[in-house]
Formats: sequence, C-alpha cells, structure tokens
Amino acid sequence: MNETDIRKYAELMRELELTGLEITDGDKVVRLERNIQPAAERVITPTPASTSTDAPTATGAYISVKSPVVGVFHASPAENAEPYVSIGVSVKKGQVLGIIEAMKLMNEITAEEDGILSEICVANGQVVEYGTELFRIRR
Repeated sequence: MNETDIRKYAELMRELELTGLEITDGDKVVRLERNIQPAAERVITPTPASTSTDAPTATGAYISVKSPVVGVFHASPAENAEPYVSIGVSVKKGQVLGIIEAMKLMNEITAEEDGILSEICVANGQVVEYGTELFRIRR
C-alpha cells in the first residue's frame, strides 16, 4: 500500500467522520485513527427531560422528524429503487419516510402525523447522528 492510497483512505475517513479504519492488503495491515475535535457549529443543546427525542418535534407550521439512532440514512429500500418519499407528497401517519442502517439493522423512519413533506434534510447515504433532523412535514 502506498502513500497515495493511505491519503485517499484518510480523506474518506474525514468525509464520513470516521474515527478509525483498518485496511488489510494481503499480509499488510494499516490502521488509521484520528481525533475529531467538535466544530463550533455543532453545539448540542440539551432537551428537557419531558420531551421525547424519538418523536418528531413541532415547531410552528411543521413537524421535525429526527433520527432515533446513529447510522447511515437511506432514502430508498434498495440502491436503484425509487425513494420512499419526495418533497411535496402527502404523507400519512405510520408511512415509511426512509431507513437508517445501524449495525446492519434497518430502522424504518415513519411519519408520526399526517401532512405534506416540505423538506428532506439529509442526503441518501449520509451518516446521521442521534437527533439529526431528517424530514420536515407541514401540517
């Protein structure tokens, strides 16, 4: 494995916000690790204990659907399939909006209320954290 390959893997780690990566190439093993310093814009404000972060939060005229787990967001059930939803469609309570893959488990993200999907806040294949806003549904 050459320096160029290692730099590509390091760039991939930065892009996906990974803290560690181990590559095996024949009899050679390369382990890359990095410390992620919290960015200034990533200030996490604590939520009151009375509100459930698993449920969508209502802010004004829309409902915010947030990620209940850390994982990879998938907008469709398969790589070449149509997305579950698109902006402007009417969604019903319980309808699947997307999935989050966490530790090889597929977690369905469903609408908690009826409404019109006004915004998809994450990209397909994006790594999301607990509490990341995924969708906005207009009432």
